Amino acid sequence: MIENQPKKPSKSDRTRAQILEAARLLFAEHGYDGASIRDVAAHASIDPAMVIRYFRSKDELFARAAVVDLQLPALRVIDRTTIGETLIRRFLEIWEGPASGPGMAILLRSATSNEFAAEKLRDVFGNQVRPVVAAVADPAADADRRAGLVSSQLLGLAMCRYLLRLPPVVALSHDEIIQNVGPTLQRYVVGEDVS
Repeated sequence: MIENQPKKPSKSDRTRAQILEAARLLFAEHGYDGASIRDVAAHASIDPAMVIRYFRSKDELFARAAVVDLQLPALRVIDRTTIGETLIRRFLEIWEGPASGPGMAILLRSATSNEFAAEKLRDVFGNQVRPVVAAVADPAADADRRAGLVSSQLLGLAMCRYLLRLPPVVALSHDEIIQNVGPTLQRYVVGEDVS
């Protein structure tokens, strides 16, 4: 009896993956407006018409390349006094962990100059950050404001550390970031500091 072996990716699947890999790299480096279909095709060593064949438009290619799933922890099931620390640790995992992908860098770099990217970034935070914060915010009616403050802190840190690469921010260790940003996030989410 022959065992089922994994199916090899088709040529079409390999081409699609090649295009996405090139798009992720170029969008992360240059943003939405700085990377063209021609650039992606050249980097993937294919004809630009193939990019359009597989993804129909630059917007669709961008949407597929910039997929972001923050996988935020359910804050309502952790110790309430560690919410800020938990959020900043997850943030560092997203940006610097072994499984980090280019999605957030693509969105952040692109959102400053492109409304489509800005809307995608608003969707990520509206659909992923707000519900997690709303589950523990007191009062719950204040969740929008609290999630907005959390997002402003994390996006500002990402901009300074990963895109602008400000030397004093880049030089911070993970422990220093957790120690300094964790209490701020704690206050934003639940309205209290932990000492």
